[in-house]
Amino acid sequence: MISAQAWADAQRLWDFQQMGHELRPCSVAIGLGSHDLGVADTTADLYHRGMMPLIVFTGATSRTTRDRMPRGEAEHYRERAMELGVPADAILVEPRAQNTGENIRFSRALLTDQQTAVSSVLLVSKPYEERRAYGTARKLWPEVEWISASTPMTLTEYVESIGDARTVIDMLVGAQHRIMTYPKLGFMTDQSVPDDVAAAFERLRNAGFTSRLV
Repeated sequence: MISAQAWADAQRLWDFQQMGHELRPCSVAIGLGSHDLGVADTTADLYHRGMMPLIVFTGATSRTTRDRMPRGEAEHYRERAMELGVPADAILVEPRAQNTGENIRFSRALLTDQQTAVSSVLLVSKPYEERRAYGTARKLWPEVEWISASTPMTLTEYVESIGDARTVIDMLVGAQHRIMTYPKLGFMTDQSVPDDVAAAFERLRNAGFTSRLV
């Protein structure tokens, strides 16, 4: 049973971890691999809306995806996008990345190899990963403009899609821990964390939502 306080704190983290960027056409989209095929769905939708001419799907497998996506996250994303009408020649696959930093570095290398001119990138992630992905991308590839995107949905809708509220709150707490820790390690740009968000994180951590901490 999730307490009312935990729900309220999870909502604070959910709201903070999304960037709220206004979408506009970009040179390319990079879809970050994960367990969530919704990233592929949203990327395909953005393509059909004319937001970019080219997509890079990036990701190998992890302990949470190797059974569901045995051919690799990026390859399963590519297949899903093609099912949704994105042409094969509009998709590049980066199959090696195993973390967000590698997603960005390997995608950049692939685009360089393809001689693709990039001035702006739509960075498509899970909703609660927007801020961490943005901070990582800005750190590793500061020369381009980054616009964050994810499936528009509420926290309640996301919990329903995953089917486990505790797992989702654990993921929110883990993402927040990285936002607060990784800048000191040089992995991402510093993100100013409001006091109420930091307090919500501490309460959730103290309440035992710790399985995804760094």
